[in-house]
Amino acid sequence: MKKISKTALVSFVIGLAYLIYACIYFFGTSAGGTEQAGAIIATAIVMPHIIATGIAVIFNGLGTFMQKRAFVLVGAIMYAVAMVLFPMYFMFVVIEMVLSFIGYARMKSTQA
Repeated sequence: MKKISKTALVSFVIGLAYLIYACIYFFGTSAGGTEQAGAIIATAIVMPHIIATGIAVIFNGLGTFMQKRAFVLVGAIMYAVAMVLFPMYFMFVVIEMVLSFIGYARMKSTQA
């Protein structure tokens, strides 16, 4: 059994926790009237960031548990894309991005 990259695993866990938090925060509102309209607009603005973060978490998890460097790299790049799509929330994905790049660099190449 191959060793799982600890940095990629930590990045996956933090990214998954942030994704769950973001989904609960933006999709769990049950306000009425103008508050609901504001929540819908805010969700629409943040939606590309959440989608990119979800894709990053999926690829990060696949790369971590299947020991595929390329998937970890795609996850790291998608964290960077998520950071660019909504710069106000950069602090929530910058740690995952850095850890994913470090995990990618430390993983052994599986090509013969």
